[in-house]
Amino acid sequence: MDEKIKDQEVLLVKDQKGENLKAVTGTDEKGGLKTVPPTAEHEQSFLKFDKHSNALENFLSNFMRQFKNPTPLNFFKVPFESAVASARVLSEMLQAPDVPSNKEMLDSARVNPSDYAVEQKQSFQGIDPDKVKWEQFEQMGVSRESLEKGKHLDDLLQYRKTPLVPISIKIGEVSLYTDARLSLKASGDGTFIPVVHAIRKEPQLEREFFGHTFTDEDKKALKETGNLGRTVELTFPGKDEPTRSFVSIDRLTNDIIALSTDRVRIPDEIKGVKLTDEQKKELSEGRSIYVEGMTSKTGKHFNANLQFNADKRSIEFRFGSPKQEQRQRQAPEGQEQAEQKELRVPKKMLGRDISPEEQAKLKAGQTVYMTGLIDKKGEPFNAYVRPNFEKNKFDFLKWNPDKSQAKEVIPDNASRTQVAVNSEGKTNEATKHVKEPLKQGQTEPTTGQEQKQEEKKRSKGMKM
Repeated sequence: MDEKIKDQEVLLVKDQKGENLKAVTGTDEKGGLKTVPPTAEHEQSFLKFDKHSNALENFLSNFMRQFKNPTPLNFFKVPFESAVASARVLSEMLQAPDVPSNKEMLDSARVNPSDYAVEQKQSFQGIDPDKVKWEQFEQMGVSRESLEKGKHLDDLLQYRKTPLVPISIKIGEVSLYTDARLSLKASGDGTFIPVVHAIRKEPQLEREFFGHTFTDEDKKALKETGNLGRTVELTFPGKDEPTRSFVSIDRLTNDIIALSTDRVRIPDEIKGVKLTDEQKKELSEGRSIYVEGMTSKTGKHFNANLQFNADKRSIEFRFGSPKQEQRQRQAPEGQEQAEQKELRVPKKMLGRDISPEEQAKLKAGQTVYMTGLIDKKGEPFNAYVRPNFEKNKFDFLKWNPDKSQAKEVIPDNASRTQVAVNSEGKTNEATKHVKEPLKQGQTEPTTGQEQKQEEKKRSKGMKM
């Protein structure tokens, strides 16, 4: 039998009025269930769920939100390959549900939709700051006040990692200074202690990761997108059963991060665009989808590739062409794809070092304001730098493109004339005879340059 069919499940339902179980086929416009008899002739209309994804949980969560006045319902989850036979057996057991053997079987297949009510999902509580051992942070040169001042305290208390922060580690009489991300973990006495996420030179993809060995395709996906592109079974310490998880790379530290899929809920709508069931399924399985027509906070429409990121614990946006995504979905399994030329973010740009945090922002398609860039004639200038994935280059902008309709690919006002003259071969009336490189902010010749211009004019006038 096809492996995909073995991984599919069907939802059966019985209400108090009905005598028999029905197979769920979907929901109607009012949020009510649509069902059919669980017989072989209706098999193709059964609503099927991949047991390795959280699509069933999403379905029940949406159902509980939309179905305003539900009558008591009994839901049961059974394999698709034996759905008809299972429905017949469960129907017989429901005639005598108190018989111990029947009750055990019914409870093993039962699904309680109230577990997926929206109100329950919103009951998340952060960490009590009074339970954090701040003295351990202070040993690294970090205080609660400094984290709060840097607006990183909320990240810690919401089980997230901080951005890169400077820390000091004392080894004997020597103090080591470095940057690292910090997070909290529970200790045995009910308090929370710091965890240091140091910067690695590169991800440790050659090592086994909680029982999973990365394939060549896995390594390629993690290096190119930061995400594995699928979910995998991982065996965590202290757990006997493997856990299906998302895997991503922390772009600031190169650490490998895993997050269990049962802790993730894929939303119905993102930035004003309602996702289809197929799109939600692909996201829940770690794949990337291309979505058009989303609306930013400023009201501007945009398109992007969406994919769940385990490190950020949310869906991230990658701005680029959807062609590669389409080729990956359309290609037969195992067929090699022609590699799309990728925009690489360097560690150094126009004579200026790019910090790990700036690199991470550029890789994510964000704009970074940079000072101290060097033009072709060796003079510094400032500009907004934004990756252009369509043209495989970086744009240097005068205005912040996230706050205005920037169309000119030129530096900021302070450097506009300088870069035009030094790097683009342009000129203006005031500086057209100046042979030396213009300085940052310069639009007129200096006193020394004016004297050279006059001397050159006089020497030309003396020629016979």
